[in-house]
Amino acid sequence: MLENISINCHSSVKLTGSKTIYIDPFKIPKEIDDADIIFCTHGHYDHFSESDILKVMNENTKLVTVEDTHSMARGLTFTEDRIQIVEPNEEYEVEGIKFWTVPAYNKEKLYHQKKEKWVGYIIEFDGLKYYIAGDTDDLDELENIECDVAFLPVGGTYTMDYKEAAHLANEITCDVVVPTHYGTIVGTKEDGKKFAELVKEKAVKILI
Repeated sequence: MLENISINCHSSVKLTGSKTIYIDPFKIPKEIDDADIIFCTHGHYDHFSESDILKVMNENTKLVTVEDTHSMARGLTFTEDRIQIVEPNEEYEVEGIKFWTVPAYNKEKLYHQKKEKWVGYIIEFDGLKYYIAGDTDDLDELENIECDVAFLPVGGTYTMDYKEAAHLANEITCDVVVPTHYGTIVGTKEDGKKFAELVKEKAVKILI
């Protein structure tokens, strides 16, 4: 279930199989140009990194992103037919890949406000469902999510911390949880381990 997954760092996830999919590519070490689809959860520099998108995109790559990154996407030479703009609580399909968007925001902090309509994704890929939460707090509307693998931010400050993330992990339906968004910009290497100790009845895989 995890052999086709890699995390470059932070929240930068890569899925490989029938397609090559990147979510929030960041600090990619070299030019690869292998992306079939790139998903971006919101416009902050560590999630919509123009320099890193350029390293993985090619002339056929499709970009799935939110409205406030639209002009930046065009600046990266994506034509309109290769851009899918999304908003929360919708179902979409790109390159034969079905996916759903879910809310991603802070309840009280101002870093990620609900009005921005930023997202997390549930991506159905090669027979499995992957939930990539984006930058979010532990929200009531996320607790009914069903997936096979969930990627949850645990670093605190801009997102939920490891305790809040563990609470969400224990509420959603999934088999494997992968902690993200720690150890680089925010959080410490220990946050992933502390998160794992609090998660019940699910496997936790530390990839950072």
